[in-house]
Amino acid sequence: MINRALIRLKVVQIVYAYYQNGGKNLDTAEKELFFSLNKAYDLYNYLLLLMVEVTKYAEKCVLAGKSKMRPTPEELNPNMKFIENRFVAQLECNEQLCAFTETQKKSWDNDEEFVKSFYEKIQETEYYQEYMADPYRSYEADWELWRKIYKNLIFNNPELDVLLEEQSLYWNDDKEIVDTFVLKTIKRFDVKLGAKQPLLPEYKDEEDQEYARRLFRRTILNADYYRHLMMENTRNWNLDRVAFMDLIIMQIALAEILSFPNIPVSVSLNEYVELAKLYSTPKSPGFINGMLDAIVNQLKKEGKLTKN
Repeated sequence: MINRALIRLKVVQIVYAYYQNGGKNLDTAEKELFFSLNKAYDLYNYLLLLMVEVTKYAEKCVLAGKSKMRPTPEELNPNMKFIENRFVAQLECNEQLCAFTETQKKSWDNDEEFVKSFYEKIQETEYYQEYMADPYRSYEADWELWRKIYKNLIFNNPELDVLLEEQSLYWNDDKEIVDTFVLKTIKRFDVKLGAKQPLLPEYKDEEDQEYARRLFRRTILNADYYRHLMMENTRNWNLDRVAFMDLIIMQIALAEILSFPNIPVSVSLNEYVELAKLYSTPKSPGFINGMLDAIVNQLKKEGKLTKN
């Protein structure tokens, strides 16, 4: 699940923190990097669990309606289609998600107000109302309902973003990337696999873990060389005039460009320009793009840059 876009984002955060803390312990900072990436995987599981918790809350509402002194006919004979959604039932018994819940002791129990509000928003949607009104039941319809809910109500949800940030500082910038992986997981579900439906692994392979480790270490260990390259291309500027975050982003970008021959230069440039939009000043993306482009051209002329 953890892809290179997320790794780059985390490396920017950890390298920045490393220098802010005085650059004292490389090993400790590397451990922090992998801990931070692990927390992103926790968020992935936690967002999957949200769908189960909303369904449980809906069931609790139905039971409360039936338990009233004078329930209405609708409360006595509720529409159970949402509660009996087979996609969520499969997710609830998923072996990997159950293991996460057990080992991490994570639940939405302390956020029932959010779950309640979220369920009410679901009920207001046209696609929920159409789903509940349709007497035909199928796994595909159950799956499609939650795909729409996730895409429309969980993506770009400021209230949820605030709640998650309060729970973990590590989740501040993760959700946008993690959302794409949750949606990808929903699309992969197959009723035939039952509880053994595989979720996305934390890492696709060991290569991505090594990419994170090498990118971080090369950024720090070769810092003097990368800053020398920047100094040569600042057109008589002193590096002290360059925003500190811009220096960090360019330093990491150069580590990637010079350490990973299989990653095209254009990919690296685009990725770090996008990170500058997220973390630095409005003028930073153009400045960083121009600076890195000049350095790359210089390295090519000197025969110091080879790409497969």
